[in-house]
Amino acid sequence: MSSELDSSPELEAPIEAVDQLVEFLRRSEKPPERWRVGTEHEKIGLWIPELRPVPSEGPRGIAAILDAVAEIDGWTRQREGDRVVALRKELASITLEPGGQLELSGAPLRTIHETCSEFHAHLSIMKRVCEPLGIVWLGLGMHPIHGVPEIPSMPKSRYRIMRSYLPARGSLALEMMYATATVQANYDFSDEADMVAKLRTALAISPIVSAIFANSSLSEGKANGFVSRRLHIWQHTDPDRTGLLPFAFEPDFGYRRYIEWALDVPMFFVVRQGSYHPAGGMTFRRFLREGWAEQRATFADFDRHLTTLFPEVRLKHVIEVRGADAVPPGLTCSLPALWKGILYDAGALEAARVLVADATHEEREAARAEVSRRGLAARYAGRPMLELAGELARIAREGLRRIGHAGRRDRDESPFLDPVFEQLATGASPGQIVLERWEGEWQRSPDRLIEYARY
Repeated sequence: MSSELDSSPELEAPIEAVDQLVEFLRRSEKPPERWRVGTEHEKIGLWIPELRPVPSEGPRGIAAILDAVAEIDGWTRQREGDRVVALRKELASITLEPGGQLELSGAPLRTIHETCSEFHAHLSIMKRVCEPLGIVWLGLGMHPIHGVPEIPSMPKSRYRIMRSYLPARGSLALEMMYATATVQANYDFSDEADMVAKLRTALAISPIVSAIFANSSLSEGKANGFVSRRLHIWQHTDPDRTGLLPFAFEPDFGYRRYIEWALDVPMFFVVRQGSYHPAGGMTFRRFLREGWAEQRATFADFDRHLTTLFPEVRLKHVIEVRGADAVPPGLTCSLPALWKGILYDAGALEAARVLVADATHEEREAARAEVSRRGLAARYAGRPMLELAGELARIAREGLRRIGHAGRRDRDESPFLDPVFEQLATGASPGQIVLERWEGEWQRSPDRLIEYARY
């Protein structure tokens, strides 16, 4: 979901004080009638029948795909140098991830009906472009066949800098960049208290949502010992900028506290005149105090810095929930619906908070680690994760039904949660089912896996 301040001259103004950053976030507040949902879907590409990753260049490469989509569907090309690295249409974009994953960053839309229609329209265009090229896109949380050395690098300067910086911070950082895929969603808030309630609750229930969507049990052509290896990878990427933010549960949490944390996270880069320059581990606080190469820190710099922080739930001009693996189409539209039912209905938000209110930070982190290995078979603060997931899904369904109450023009959005209830009825996360089929009826056949997971 794009910031309403994109391309504004205000973003280029220098920051004079931290108080201005507090106001910068406060200006993102919206009354409930203006709340929207923006959904981001990443997908992993493969050449077939070769079963090779999709490279950047060439007639069957990412650049050719982006050009064709732009031509057919009216997107504007975004370039870095002479290369097309993204597409944009109004408030939506199609962006290129480090290992060739393509991400649809959807427009902020009022209903899940709209965001799901947007998703399926995007898939239709991608099939039209990619099927003649022998390219499929997979709804899995991790590349199932190839490891980092075999996955081509994409030509974006920010990723070159991240490739250099992150491996010193986490042993699995390159796997995160090159081999993982997720589905995320973005939500609005009305004021600081509403932001605090939503972000805290979202962090607390994030391990439950991760368990429902855990879907990365295969990598490099074999079982990897996890139900969500993607979730495990994020725990070994960069402790400065990831995790479940224990300070968010402290009494003084608000805009300023989040900003103070962000100020002390090292920057990846500084961007000037479209060129990316490594920040050399400089924190934003130091940038603000001392400048860089005689350049002062601007609101655009801080806005960009917020997008390089990767907690399970993060605050930008929206609240972004980040804990779910990419999943096949049936479940993909369930993710924004689940979170909308919880975050946009006051009763559901409170019920979700109460569900895990007694959990400590250590129990939240332990649950996240156990989910990565066991999915819905994990436990959270002593309770079965499957039980908690069922309660959370029911809370979300009731929230959606109240949002779409009789007399309003909105159609009931709760049917978008049917795939979640069907998943929970199996008693296992998607990744566990993939693993069982891989080792059983699929006989470790990549073709059978692709047939199951393709978009």
